[in-house]
Amino acid sequence: MTSDFRYHRPVDLDRFAALGPDERLSQKLLSRADGAQNVSVSYVRTPAGGGSPEGLHVHEVEQVFYVVAGTMSIEVDGDRFDAGPGSLVVFPAGVPHRNWNGTDAETVHLNICAPAPDPDQPFARRVG
Repeated sequence: MTSDFRYHRPVDLDRFAALGPDERLSQKLLSRADGAQNVSVSYVRTPAGGGSPEGLHVHEVEQVFYVVAGTMSIEVDGDRFDAGPGSLVVFPAGVPHRNWNGTDAETVHLNICAPAPDPDQPFARRVG
């Protein structure tokens, strides 16, 4: 990590940037821009009806969701299930998956990727 990286810093959850066409909102908490090469962490809010803008897709990196609030619907390699608060969901690299919010309430999750995605490459590749 770079020498100016802070080992501790406050997180402003009120500051979000639009993520995609489904109006998901995300705040990067840790990324390559911070000097992290081995992991990235984002805080993501998905409105009712929102979800993976790519549909079924794969990543070159491992992706893990920790659900903070709400219930997410998940499909991983053909298996479908719901994940509520306190759930940990693992998407292995290269395995087709998608997630969506089929409820009428917002969902909130931490998105953790390892290694940190290359910002010069597409994060997701649509499949199916």
